[in-house]
Amino acid sequence: MRDQKRPVTGAIAITVAAIVFLLPFAFVIVTAVKDRTEASELNFSLPSATHLWENVWDVVTVREYMLPLAFLNSMILTVASVTLLVVLGAMCGFVLQRRAWRGNGFVNFMVLTGLIMPPAIVPTIWVMQGIGLFKSLTGMVLIEVAYGLAFSVFLFRAFVATIPKELDEAAIMDGAKPLGLFFRIILPLLRPVVVTNIVVQSVTIFNDFTYPLYYLPGKQNVTVQLTLYNFQSQFQTQFNLLFMNILIITIPPLIVFLFFNRQIVEGMAGAVKG
Repeated sequence: MRDQKRPVTGAIAITVAAIVFLLPFAFVIVTAVKDRTEASELNFSLPSATHLWENVWDVVTVREYMLPLAFLNSMILTVASVTLLVVLGAMCGFVLQRRAWRGNGFVNFMVLTGLIMPPAIVPTIWVMQGIGLFKSLTGMVLIEVAYGLAFSVFLFRAFVATIPKELDEAAIMDGAKPLGLFFRIILPLLRPVVVTNIVVQSVTIFNDFTYPLYYLPGKQNVTVQLTLYNFQSQFQTQFNLLFMNILIITIPPLIVFLFFNRQIVEGMAGAVKG
């Protein structure tokens, strides 16, 4: 009897999930292809005429092609930050898992603190101004790495625990140096969690709205999420262009999740087992 209820329960869960997640996305698509007048009504109804390409063109060309510049800035920020997060997170996780020393407890406490404590915006701005990295992509990369490193270390450390320590000992007996041991033996075995970390951190950084707003002001430093301000003002909002902008900047993270969904699950499962 219990086994017969499982397919029904699963179907209900899938239906509810589809309604919760797909209906808002459908509303965004429908509103994005309307004209300004119809979109301002915010009705979930089909448009009388489709204005897809006109709205796309208006979104791309607004404020002297700000959206392509924002995509370039976001790609540079995402690639640089994720690269550092993967390398530093994997190395720190490996050392914390494999090397037993007195400071392990303190370092683990600091990693856990980094996961729990909220960022301090104003002191961070003071520090960045003091070292001359405020309003720069370099400074923004360092901030994203600082805020995301605790999660990466936690993930890599848990996955390293699933790798037999005998591999390290065999490589050392064959003459492998510490860096060679890590990059030639350990890192290739971390592929599932590396993919997981890349996807999760890429989507998080690419979709980040708050931190670039605080730490990266200026028209030349705009990221994709900040382009949403192009169609909002104190007295009016162009909902058709706003929703088209949302749709355009949502496509890259959505594609990443669709293609790497299985790898994300494998990496998370391996980390949990560790």
